[in-house]
Amino acid sequence: MENIINRIAYLEGLAEGYEIDDESKEGRLIYELIDIIAEMAEEVKIYQDEMEEYVDIIEEDLSSLEEYVYDDFDEDYDSYDDFDFDDDFYFEEDLDDELEENCDCGHCNEEENN
Repeated sequence: MENIINRIAYLEGLAEGYEIDDESKEGRLIYELIDIIAEMAEEVKIYQDEMEEYVDIIEEDLSSLEEYVYDDFDEDYDSYDDFDFDDDFYFEEDLDDELEENCDCGHCNEEENN
């Protein structure tokens, strides 16, 4: 945004440096266009600043909400920290029994007969 404001100031200086007559039709048009562009840039800057403030407020609210939700979540599940869900040791026997009971390939039954 600062770059745009600097470029508008450059245009104003350029118009003055070329000694464009502000009483001529062309001069009035050029100066009026530069003024309109400058006002638009100021308005955009104001809205941008307001939007940044609004986003900051939303970020603060979201941070508070995350802290509230996740702090409570962490306290509720601390007792499960010692349990390793990826360890097949706890489920290995049950899985083998279930596979043998539901297997129709005939290979499992051959092993039992041999």
